[in-house]
Amino acid sequence: MRYKLCAALLLLSVLSYVTCQYRTKNNQGGISLAERVEHLTEMASKKSVLKFNGSKFKQYIKTPPRNYSIIVMFTAMAPQRQCQICRHANDEFTIVANSFRFSPVHTNKLFFASIDFDEGSDVFRLMKLNTAPVYMHFPPKGKPKAADTMDIQRVGFGAEAIAKWIGERTDIQIRVFRPPNYSGTVGVGILVVIIISGLYMRRNNLDFIYNKNLWGFCATFFAISMTSGQMWNHIRAPPFIHKSPNGHIAYIHGSSQGQFVVETYIVLVMNGAVALGMILMTEAAARKGDVKKRKILAVIGAGFVAIFFSLLLSMFRTKAQGYPYSLLFK
Repeated sequence: MRYKLCAALLLLSVLSYVTCQYRTKNNQGGISLAERVEHLTEMASKKSVLKFNGSKFKQYIKTPPRNYSIIVMFTAMAPQRQCQICRHANDEFTIVANSFRFSPVHTNKLFFASIDFDEGSDVFRLMKLNTAPVYMHFPPKGKPKAADTMDIQRVGFGAEAIAKWIGERTDIQIRVFRPPNYSGTVGVGILVVIIISGLYMRRNNLDFIYNKNLWGFCATFFAISMTSGQMWNHIRAPPFIHKSPNGHIAYIHGSSQGQFVVETYIVLVMNGAVALGMILMTEAAARKGDVKKRKILAVIGAGFVAIFFSLLLSMFRTKAQGYPYSLLFK
């Protein structure tokens, strides 16, 4: 009798376990956690960035439990969406994913995926997203927090910035390996050849090398380029402009922590105008001769300095809220 009771209890336990496993599979869209990890690992071995739609998002991200993190890029690559920075952002995201795939820290605890608006508009509505690109981290447990969405307006979307943000969210440090790009080397080589050819053609008349105005212009242009933010653009890889979903185009970044590429050119031109005004006033004071021409040069130079320096102050006031000073323009 005792053996029969033990056998009945054992059979009941087995049936209960099978029933729980069946219900768990049904709740997870028909596959277990181990099978999901296996499928993700298999797909990631073929392609670094997985392409998800609404059903895959629900199956691999929204359905618990998870023991892995997924970095998702929400994008809109179709030409009719007119997302001018999405392709560049996708290239940077792919560089990070490839770097992780072939790095020693590679593990099945982290995956990369992308969801295009035209293939997963329901996911965009679910996540309440109305812009692209967006990088979001889905942790193994719980819902994404505010820090799980990368602030590309502040740090840009360069591969190095993405890898640093992933390290902060997952404790997995990814070393970025960029594919070799020889365009810079070729450009420098062509420039050196042109300079050497020019020197050779004018080998009997090299007085221009000692021209102070030439070297002064080069030094001024270099200083203006650096102060306008060219090096910042090279490091952070910001977007050229920002286009909102309603079609509004922004040329000036709204924060003092960021800037657009076109904004750099605007600042460069205004800095150049201020420098030109200073040069005109200096020349007017240093010249001898017609007093009337000197006055005209001085007035033009002062006007350049006053107008364009005021524009620079006005731009800075829009970026640094609360800055109290202005000149001609608010």
